[in-house]
Amino acid sequence: MIDLIPIDVDNLRRLADREPVDFGDIQVAAGALPPHHVAKRSLSHLQAGMPPLWCTPFLIVTRSRDAILGGCTFKTAPMQGRVEIGYGVAPSHRGRGVATAAVAELLRIASASGIVRQVVAHVLPRNLASSRVVSRLGFEQETALVDADGEEVVPWVWRVGR
Repeated sequence: MIDLIPIDVDNLRRLADREPVDFGDIQVAAGALPPHHVAKRSLSHLQAGMPPLWCTPFLIVTRSRDAILGGCTFKTAPMQGRVEIGYGVAPSHRGRGVATAAVAELLRIASASGIVRQVVAHVLPRNLASSRVVSRLGFEQETALVDADGEEVVPWVWRVGR
């Protein structure tokens, strides 16, 4: 259904600077690319020496590699066996299993690393579609909290080997 392709550094810089990106002949669905703050965070982590796997956003592309449907990422390197993910899908491709497939692939990557024991997704309480994605994949809901941006989020946790 989909593949995950890491965003190259040149396009990451363009995203961070809100400049036009260049993915060749691949069509980019409106709203499919990660927001500029995600690109900025990624570049900052890369400059600090973090391994690219844990901070470079992935493009969610069709298997035929002719369209970008969304993006997903590990937000930072695992700490004490725990890593946080983020994901988004273009509005025109929501409700088709794209996010579920992308998050499942992130779980596969995290599990295969041998260092991750838990994957967490912070979901806004009103984002019922995202809550269904993580619930479907076996994440367990924890108590809501206020994140660093001052927003209430619900942590959903997936445990390796469950």
